[in-house]
Amino acid sequence: MSNTGCCCSPANQNKSIVQSASTTLTLKDILGTVKVRLGIGRMGYTIAPGLYTVGNPNATSPVLVSANYKLTFDTLRKNLSGLDCWLLILDTKGVNVWCAAGKGTFGTGELIDRINTVDLPAIVSHRNLLLPQLGASGVSAHEVALRTDFSITFGPIRSDDIKGFIASGYAATKEMRTVKFTLLNRLILTPIELAAAVKASFVVFGALFLINLFASRLFGVNDLLAYAAAVLIGTVITPVLLPFVPGKAFAFKGWLLGIIGTTCIVWCYGWFSPSYWLLGIGYMLALPAYSAFLAMNFTGTSTYTSPSGVLREMKIAMPLIAVSLLLGIVLLLIKAFTG
Repeated sequence: MSNTGCCCSPANQNKSIVQSASTTLTLKDILGTVKVRLGIGRMGYTIAPGLYTVGNPNATSPVLVSANYKLTFDTLRKNLSGLDCWLLILDTKGVNVWCAAGKGTFGTGELIDRINTVDLPAIVSHRNLLLPQLGASGVSAHEVALRTDFSITFGPIRSDDIKGFIASGYAATKEMRTVKFTLLNRLILTPIELAAAVKASFVVFGALFLINLFASRLFGVNDLLAYAAAVLIGTVITPVLLPFVPGKAFAFKGWLLGIIGTTCIVWCYGWFSPSYWLLGIGYMLALPAYSAFLAMNFTGTSTYTSPSGVLREMKIAMPLIAVSLLLGIVLLLIKAFTG
């Protein structure tokens, strides 16, 4: 278990032990967030599932349910300052609430099991659980009530609205129910995708180095700059311009911006000339396809699409991306070895 910075008991102790969660993030918590945003240690950034306290809750205090992805946990607890409540943390395998609901780990079975594991009926006198709205697709409120006697109230979209939601007697405003994916939200997601693309680029650079040992036409700085542009288009420019690019599919948006960017690059480098037409066409096929692939990664981290929408887009886009990439690479290799 990662350190929560909140006076938590060791991971090997019984998960039914109630643990205390601070609403103040430490420097270690902040640095951990930065690392995860860069894709470092993402899959292991978790806390132990179980029951946590915020402030000094009693038997009548509200019970909030969330995921054991530490970034989600930290975002939630820092917004609960001044509130006395219980946090029931589910084992979502280190996945955030929205994605875990789609995967089934933030689900009915896990919620029921966790209620029983911590013996929640013996701790609180009421029978109501406050769940995040983005987890609604994974939980059957009727089945939970039938099997545990706990009813479910779905709270606001954002954790910073929770205190206001509770203070109003669990009445949500339209603003609390509105899903937003602002420029800041999109920019926060870009570092992890850019970092992953950079890691993959080492394989690309290694392959180009080996090809250059035998090629007639060597891959040089211009080629690397063209590749870097495709990466930036897919991981940064597409999410930034997302609302303004035509189409609904992330892959199409990435491809469209990729084809515009690649056309400009190929034109500037003179790769549309007769002696470089294989190179030009090769890049026109490969680079926009790669930008489309990178842009499509954001379908799983945004609130623009549903899990079924993500699967549908992948089913359509992946074959097209693969064919375009393959054809483009073949043309580039032909040019490399024929000069």
